[in-house]
Amino acid sequence: MELTLSTPALLFSAITLLMLAYTNRFLAMANLIRGLHKEYKEDSMGEEVIIGQIKNLKKRLTMIKNMQTYGVISFFLCVICMFLLYQDFDTAANWVFMASMLSLLISLGISLAEIQISNNALNIELSDIEGLLDIKTRTRFGQTYKKNNDG
Repeated sequence: MELTLSTPALLFSAITLLMLAYTNRFLAMANLIRGLHKEYKEDSMGEEVIIGQIKNLKKRLTMIKNMQTYGVISFFLCVICMFLLYQDFDTAANWVFMASMLSLLISLGISLAEIQISNNALNIELSDIEGLLDIKTRTRFGQTYKKNNDG
């Protein structure tokens, strides 16, 4: 297969959009951490929930950093590939383009794993909310039951 200058150039927009999505994830994580810190200071959450969230957030931060790193490497290798093609070093350009694609594939794989961990974090939140709703429901029905039996 012949690699032309337009082939790695096509990846520019894809990688740029991917990096934007990764940056948005990072910013969302930063907001989550700040909110968690505030809630912890106010002591409005159970310790088990906070510990579970901290573990998930640390793991996700590392994964997002790695996703961004491999995405930047892929972008960087695309630029090198285009330079090599421009200089008529076709064999080297093919190898660099393969490395760029591999880096992008690793980044996407890490992204998929991070999505799974993100879902686990949401399940921790949901289980905490379910527990609180359970307590409120029992309290309400208990009060209703007492009122009906008293009167």
